[in-house]
Amino acid sequence: MSRDSRRRFVKRAGLATASLFTIMPRHILGGKGYTAPSDRVNVGVVGVGGRGKQNIQDLFKLDEVQVSAIADPAQYWNLQRFYYRSEAGRGPVKEMVESHYQKQIPTYRLAEYTDFRKMLDERSEIDAVLCATPDHTHAYVSIKSMEAGKHVYCEKPLTHNIWEARKVSALARQTGLATQMGNQLHSVEGIRQTVEYLRAGVIGTVKEVHAWVPASRWTAGLQGLPDSSSSVPDGFDWDIWLGPRAMRPFNEVYTPVTWRDFWDFGCGAMGDFGCHDLDAAVWGLDLPSPASVELFPAGYNDEDIAPHGEIGYYRFPSKDQEELKVTWYSGGLRPERPPLIPKDLNLSSRGALYVGDKGVMLYEGRGRAPKVFPEGLLESVDLSNPTLPETNGHHADWIEAIKGGPSPSSNFEYAAHLTEITLLGVLSLRLGGKKITWHADNMKAEGMPEADKFIKEEVRPGWEMES
Repeated sequence: MSRDSRRRFVKRAGLATASLFTIMPRHILGGKGYTAPSDRVNVGVVGVGGRGKQNIQDLFKLDEVQVSAIADPAQYWNLQRFYYRSEAGRGPVKEMVESHYQKQIPTYRLAEYTDFRKMLDERSEIDAVLCATPDHTHAYVSIKSMEAGKHVYCEKPLTHNIWEARKVSALARQTGLATQMGNQLHSVEGIRQTVEYLRAGVIGTVKEVHAWVPASRWTAGLQGLPDSSSSVPDGFDWDIWLGPRAMRPFNEVYTPVTWRDFWDFGCGAMGDFGCHDLDAAVWGLDLPSPASVELFPAGYNDEDIAPHGEIGYYRFPSKDQEELKVTWYSGGLRPERPPLIPKDLNLSSRGALYVGDKGVMLYEGRGRAPKVFPEGLLESVDLSNPTLPETNGHHADWIEAIKGGPSPSSNFEYAAHLTEITLLGVLSLRLGGKKITWHADNMKAEGMPEADKFIKEEVRPGWEMES
């Protein structure tokens, strides 16, 4: 059977009859998307702005991977004024990729596309897709790639709305493809130590969690949508960039990077950082869906644009203790210092604090080890049998799964749950800071029909995500 015929066969068997039987994982089927352990994994990258470029540089470190195609609506992005401090887009990234691989393969040429759908149609050698587009196209790219039989790595947040998170999770489960969300801090040593300490009960029963980031808006003085238009840059396909969103005039304030400020495209600071800074709590405490969420915006915000910061509260149910309270802060807001933390230890600009009935734990991120107070608590707990498997790195774990290894720890089923928790905070903000009583079973905010349009957003014709 030809590769294309096998792809069509397995897609029909996997998607059309998923409700009738359990679909076997790729490494067992040996069918569509299967990559033998000895084979090189060909990756197509969708979205080669700053984050996509960084992801490619991470893939360069893996000898068993080759980037064979890229797709992006933009030929060129100047990112010098942002934290990337670089140039990106199809032109600069193509030059970078070809320069890298031609050192070993002089005849290597990178395929480039404006529309990733054409890449999927024409490049049958692609085994996997890495998605690093703006948030509003994460779900569409992931769904279409999985439907084409490609393993998928997608930047965080996994999706732009809660319905998309459920859809992506279900499809990943049905197809058995190797998936990983790009919350790279998930695979650093510090967060894994934090998870182990939480699971081992080092600080006792956790009563409160506090997580904070300094992030604010990029467009500090803007109120609402821009009221004018700009010339579309040369080599930029605005229609493709908009994807499922309604057509509107182009304005340079939307791109690059600043799209995070606009609800149609990004999810503000909560959506940008929640999948990083709530990860250890969700992972280590095995948190279910929250019972309620209430986030209060700080600074100007409206139905179109995110606030400058926020503070808010999650309540998680528990069978054997009182509700767990998780507090989120952004825009420079931080929690009060617990008495157990030494007075000469300043809270960092970004971090997470766990308050238990025996003590407190402070995790400041960036791979650093968590700090426990009182320090003697670590001596009273057996930490010799870790619960987490070893990691070779966030991208390497995904590639290993493609070749038949274990599922990555931030696979789309876990990632969708973490993303949904994050997006419930975004939902509260988009509703003006209203408290949401969440019913996870039917995906409803109690007594708030106005929330439905944000839980599942409308899409343009031609960009549907339902079969």
